[in-house]
Amino acid sequence: MTHQTIIAQTVEAIKRLPVEKAEEVAEFAVFLQARYEEQQLTRGLQQLTAESETFAFLADEEELYTPADLRQRFDD
Repeated sequence: MTHQTIIAQTVEAIKRLPVEKAEEVAEFAVFLQARYEEQQLTRGLQQLTAESETFAFLADEEELYTPADLRQRFDD
């Protein structure tokens, strides 16, 4: 189903609803849009963070400790 078809069917269904129910549909659509935009923003931030070189210097540091340095070991 195309985007335009979905919109047309939804508009026709809303036209048959009482005003109160049409308002509920409108509020729900606004809620869905806000949630979608928030998810897109979160994904964008995650991608920026993953691609960031901010902590790249940590990969170049030598390991200070090894398992041999442990005093006590806890096995799962």
